[in-house]
Amino acid sequence: MHTLAHPAAPITPVTLELHGVRLEPLGPQHADGLRAAASDGELWKLRVTSVPEPDQVDAYIDKALGQRPERLAFAVLDATSSKVLGTTSYHDIVPAIARLEIGYTWYARSVQRSHVNTTCKLMLMTHAFETLGAALVGLRTDNFNHASQAAIERLGAKKDGVLRHHALRRDGSVRDTVMYSITAGEWPEIKAHLRYKLAQHGTV
Repeated sequence: MHTLAHPAAPITPVTLELHGVRLEPLGPQHADGLRAAASDGELWKLRVTSVPEPDQVDAYIDKALGQRPERLAFAVLDATSSKVLGTTSYHDIVPAIARLEIGYTWYARSVQRSHVNTTCKLMLMTHAFETLGAALVGLRTDNFNHASQAAIERLGAKKDGVLRHHALRRDGSVRDTVMYSITAGEWPEIKAHLRYKLAQHGTV
């Protein structure tokens, strides 16, 4: 397996599973499931997210796959039924400084505020820090996506600052981006916190 410590080749795609949630490399076979997940709550109507409209899902997947090796996209599935619940990614992968970010994350409305996001973050960060050898994992969100900011802060990430006039929204406006990060030194305490949160959900 290629790691951030060996930057000569891209990070190897991997399937991860925990507490009934499975992350597997995103591919065209997930298109119908993603369309259904996006339709659960009509998530593309949210101004501060990048959820694709149903007829744009195939292009969304093609774009994600075309961003390798700087991005490794996952489908989020119910491990029992294989129902697609959403998607998430490693992105802005910079092997030279052992840094990557977790983002492009969205879930069907029916599983929001469940254990799914915490479980995914635990799997992704465990793999990043303990297998890939990441020195830092970053997270970012729209300055008006207060729910996302609160969720990131509940993980224990530190706020690095705000990049003003940083990226286009779907409606053509330009957003400020709020940046967060977790270092390898902070990871053991945050891992314990995430496992505690999952225990409260009755998943451990």
